[in-house]
Amino acid sequence: METKEHSMWDAATYLKFSDERSRPFADLMSQVRTAEPEWIIDLGCGTGALAKTLSERWPGARVVGVDSSKEMLSQATPLAIPGRLEYEQADIATWSTQRPLDLVVSNAALQWVNDHDGVLTRLAKMLVPGGTLAVQMPDRSHTPSQVAVEDAVADPRWSSTLQNVGLHRKSVEPLAWYVHHLHDLGFKVNAWETTYYHILTGENPVLEWLKGTALRPLLACLRGEQTEEFLRVLGSRLKDAYPAREGITVFPMPRVFFVATR
Repeated sequence: METKEHSMWDAATYLKFSDERSRPFADLMSQVRTAEPEWIIDLGCGTGALAKTLSERWPGARVVGVDSSKEMLSQATPLAIPGRLEYEQADIATWSTQRPLDLVVSNAALQWVNDHDGVLTRLAKMLVPGGTLAVQMPDRSHTPSQVAVEDAVADPRWSSTLQNVGLHRKSVEPLAWYVHHLHDLGFKVNAWETTYYHILTGENPVLEWLKGTALRPLLACLRGEQTEEFLRVLGSRLKDAYPAREGITVFPMPRVFFVATR
């Protein structure tokens, strides 16, 4: 997950929508054709459950889940299988290994990392010929939820505290940028975009969704009553942007995918 402020991640809040968050991973992996990988890395493995599915799909492989969050990894550690599935705390922005890798997977994590040019170049060098890089990222950059967050952050009461904190409109590049860059690195690329329409319930479910992911860096910078007021202001904006109808809130979530093979 996040590459800094390790303590800010709340595994319980993140897991509230675990079913919705796991579906894009399944869609990503459905396009991975790797036959018998020996070494698999899950960058930004979070609570570790999805890395476990990799070990189940390829029981002969060694799978390593990497995440910077100690709290997230505390959920992952009980899933470890000696010699087959393990978890490592490290910053995914700089993590590297000398061992040649067959498959690198990153699900909803690289949006937290700066310099995607450098990251992709570094990962390409770790893959064996025929190795695969499979990535999925949510792209909220032009959605009503991102507008609501930006408007709330601009409030003078905390704008100086929250300036340049968290995700922004360049956290994820246009999909064509990744396709061109990966081709330049010698990859064959399968890329696509999907918008998932999540059907949510509750008083302010979009706010609850964002509290588990995008808002964590912002909330980590606020204190006490300031946190409560920020959530009240943002919550009001989100309810206006995503009005409930008969107890149901529809939350569209665009995501970008690419499966690239050397």
